[in-house]
Amino acid sequence: MKQKNTFHVLLLFVLLTSVLSTRAQDRQVYGTVFENNNGQKAPLVGVVVKTIDGSTGTQTDVDGAYRFDVPRSTERIVFSATSYVSDTIDISRDTNEVEVVLRAVHTLKEAKVKYRRKGNEIGLLDTRKSEMISEREILKAACCNLSESFETTPSIDVSFTDAISGYKQIQMLGLAGPYTLITRENIPDVRGLSAITGLTYTPGSWIAGMQLSKGTGSVVNGYESVAGQLNIELKKPFEEKEPKAYINLYQNIQGRSEANVVLKHKFNKFLSSNLMLHGSGRWRKNDMNNDGFMDQPLNQQFVGLNRWFYFGPKGLEMQFGVKGVYVDQTGGQLNFEKGTEQVLGNPWGFSMNTKRIEGFAKIGKVFTGKKGTSTGLQLSGMHHEQSALYGVRNYDARQNMFYANWIFQTIINNTNHGLKTGLSSLIDNYHEQFENKTYTRSEVVPGAFVEYSYKYLTKFNAILGLRGDYHNLYGFFATPRLHVRYAPFKLTAIRASAGRAQRTANILAENIGYMASRRSFVVSGTDASLPYGLQPEVAWNYGINLTQKFRLNYRDGAFSADYYYTDFQNQIVVDVENPNTVNFYNLNGASYANSLQGQLDYEPIVNLDVRLAYRWYDVKTTYGGVLKRRPLVAQHRAFVNVGYETRNSWRFDYTAQWISSKRLPSLIDQVGITQPSTGAPSFFLMNAQVSKTWNERFEVYVGGENLANYLQPSPIIGASQPFGNNFDASMVWGPVMGRNIYTGIRWKINK
Repeated sequence: MKQKNTFHVLLLFVLLTSVLSTRAQDRQVYGTVFENNNGQKAPLVGVVVKTIDGSTGTQTDVDGAYRFDVPRSTERIVFSATSYVSDTIDISRDTNEVEVVLRAVHTLKEAKVKYRRKGNEIGLLDTRKSEMISEREILKAACCNLSESFETTPSIDVSFTDAISGYKQIQMLGLAGPYTLITRENIPDVRGLSAITGLTYTPGSWIAGMQLSKGTGSVVNGYESVAGQLNIELKKPFEEKEPKAYINLYQNIQGRSEANVVLKHKFNKFLSSNLMLHGSGRWRKNDMNNDGFMDQPLNQQFVGLNRWFYFGPKGLEMQFGVKGVYVDQTGGQLNFEKGTEQVLGNPWGFSMNTKRIEGFAKIGKVFTGKKGTSTGLQLSGMHHEQSALYGVRNYDARQNMFYANWIFQTIINNTNHGLKTGLSSLIDNYHEQFENKTYTRSEVVPGAFVEYSYKYLTKFNAILGLRGDYHNLYGFFATPRLHVRYAPFKLTAIRASAGRAQRTANILAENIGYMASRRSFVVSGTDASLPYGLQPEVAWNYGINLTQKFRLNYRDGAFSADYYYTDFQNQIVVDVENPNTVNFYNLNGASYANSLQGQLDYEPIVNLDVRLAYRWYDVKTTYGGVLKRRPLVAQHRAFVNVGYETRNSWRFDYTAQWISSKRLPSLIDQVGITQPSTGAPSFFLMNAQVSKTWNERFEVYVGGENLANYLQPSPIIGASQPFGNNFDASMVWGPVMGRNIYTGIRWKINK
C-alpha cells in the first residue's frame, strides 16, 4: 500500500512539474451569442462555435455564453445553430471577446422560422454528459426552493425524509442526496450539516439555470462526488437579459406564503452587484390524513444574499459576497406549542431553529500575453448552527467550514491538448449533541490535482484526472477519474466515465428523518480516532451513455440513454431492518447500485414539447450478512411531461409519473406486533400549471400538485401514542400532503 501511495505521489509530482514548464501557444476566445427577440437581445443556448477548419469548438451554455481555446493562427470562427443563419467572424490577434447576434432564417417575407430554446438540453460536444436545466424549465413548476425544482427532471427523484419535518431529499442513481455533490457556481454548497436541510436555502426564483451530470465528476471540484454533480447558477447582475428588479409572490391553499426579490445594479462596465431576498412562512396547520399531526410544520424562513462582480480591462475577474439563512420551525401534534415539556400526557412536538452565515469569493485572471492560460482562486467560509427537538430527542449541532481551491489552466502546444492543475484545502469542524452523546471532530484535507484533456477535431475527446489528498484522520488517498467521448456521426455522442470517490458520512445530519421515531440509534464504530468510529465511504462509479439528436417532420428531437454502476468498497450502512433500532456500521459484504434510464424529447406539433422517460434501479446492500434491496427505493419510474405554449403567451404544463413498489423493512404495527418485510404499493402523481405573460414582464401562474390527491395511508405508525415504543414517522414511501393548489405572480421591472 505504501509503494502504491508513493507511486501516486510521484506521478502527481511529475504531472505538476510538467505544467510549470508548459508554454501556452494558443489563445482563449469567449463571449455571448444572442438572438433578436422583438428588438431585444436574448441569449441562445446550444449554438455551435468552432474554428473555420473545425479543428476545435464548443457550445453555448444556458446563458448563451461560450469560452474555448483557438490556435494563434486562427483568423475566423463560425457560429451556427438550427433555424438560424450561420455567421463567420474575423478575429484579429488581439481580439479575445466576441459577441454575436444570429438572425433567424426567413423563408418568406411574411413568415419567419423561430427556434424555441428548450428548457432541458443535452449538448453533443462536451466530454462529460451535462444536462442543462434552464430557468424556463424551472418555471414549469411553482419552484419555491431547490428541493422542489425537479418535478420535470426524470433524472432526480424527490421524497420526504419523514412525516413530521416536511424536509425533502433528492435521489440520483438510486443513492440518497448526500452522495451527489451540490455546488453553487462550482463552490461546494449543500453538504455537512445541511446535506438534507440545505436544499431549502436556495429559492427557485434566484436560479438562472443548473447543470446536472451523473457519475464521477471532475477532480477539480474535489473527491466527494459519488453519484454525480448538480451545479446551480444564480442570476447575474451583468447579464443584459436580467431586469433591474424581479419579484415573485406565491401563495397556496395549504397556508404557505412566499416572496422573493432579486435586484441588480450596474455601476459601470466593470462593476455590478445584485441583492437577493427571500421570505416565506407556513401559517396553517394541516392534517389531511387525520392522524392528529401536522403534515408539515409551521415555519418562518428568511434568506438573503448580496454579491459583487468586477471585470477588469486586463483580464482580472472578481466575485465576492455573503449569504445568511434563518429558519424557525414548529411541528408535531396539532396542539403542540413550542416550549411544551416533552413528557407523557403532553402533546408530542418537533422544533428546529437554524442560523447560517457564509462568505465566498472567486478571483480569476486571464493572461492575455499567454494565450489559453488563466488562473483562478475559489474561497468559501461558513458557520452553521442548529437546534432541533424531536419529541424527547434533542439534536444540537454546529459546523464551521473553510474551503479554498486554486486552479491553473493552460494548453500544450495547441488547443487539442489542455491541462488544469491546482491545490485545494478543506477544513471542517463539527460539534454535535444528540440525546446524551457528544460527537466532535475536525477534518483538515489539503490536496493537489491535475487534469489532462485531449481533443481530436469534433470526433473524440478524453479527460484524464488525478488528485491526491491527505486527510488528517484517514491519511493519504488518490482519486483517479476518466471521461471519454466519441462522436461517430454529427448528431451522435457516446460517452463513458469511470472514477473513484470518497466521503465522510455525517450519519446524524444525513438521517434526521429517523429521529422522528422511537428507534434507538446504535453507532457500531470500532475506531475511536475516526468520525463516529467509522471508516470513510469509498465507491467506484462506471457509466456509459448515448445522446442522439434527430429531426423528424422538420422538428428537432433528442433521445438519450445511460447506464451507471456504483460499487461501494466501503459504505456506512444505515440498517433499519430491526424495527426498534437504527444501526450504523461499516459495510461487510457487497453494496452496489445499477441505474438505467432512457429519455425522449420531441416536438410533435408546433409549440408542443413532450418528454418521455423510464428509469430502472437495482440497489442492494448487505444488512447483517444478507444482501437485500435498499428500502424505500423504487425500482421503476415512468415519466411524462407535456408543455404547450400559445402565440399569445399562454403556457400549459402537465407532468405525470408512476412510481413502482418500494421495499419496506420489518415494522411494528399499531398494536405492537412485528410485521415482516413488505412492499409499499405503486402510485401515480400528477402536477399541472397554467401561466400567462404580458409584455414578457408580468406573469400570473396557477397550478396544482398531487392532483389525484393520493396520500400514503397512516404515514405515522403509533400516532395515537407518540411517546410509546411503536411510534415511527420515518417510513415514508409516498406523499404525506394531499392536493395543493397555488397561485403567484412574476414581475420584471426594468426602469
